[in-house]
Amino acid sequence: MAYWLMKSEPDVYGIDHLAAEPDGVEHWDGIRNYQVRNMFRDQFRIGDQAFFYHSNTKVPGIVGVMEVVSEAYPDHTAFEPGKYYDPKSDPDNPRWLMVDVRYLRHTRRVITLAELKADPALSDMALVRRGNRLSVMPVTNDQWAHILEMEKRDAE
Repeated sequence: MAYWLMKSEPDVYGIDHLAAEPDGVEHWDGIRNYQVRNMFRDQFRIGDQAFFYHSNTKVPGIVGVMEVVSEAYPDHTAFEPGKYYDPKSDPDNPRWLMVDVRYLRHTRRVITLAELKADPALSDMALVRRGNRLSVMPVTNDQWAHILEMEKRDAE
């Protein structure tokens, strides 16, 4: 099993939205970055787990845990007029992919970006490295376990 962190803006699609979906399952669409597309295609597997991270909000941070429940498949939003439309993406040879995720739980508290940045054990985590703006990124086994331990601490 691999671990991930997946960012979304809570006013666009947050952890509560996912929790409210039938069976807590929804597709993770709108990715328009080749590196993330390749992760979906080559590295994501059914059963992987991911932290749900709220970005672009007053207090960004990890707010929940979800599970990958599908292999990567074509992102239909690339073919439909709208925010994620890509006229160069062909249904017969799709450029963009998505995966389905299932809500597992909210974290006991928000594990803030400030906390994550301040923790020396996470200094090599992709999220806290300068210049990393990917919306999906890998989390090592050690980082995953450490963050779950952080969740148990009172907010500082």
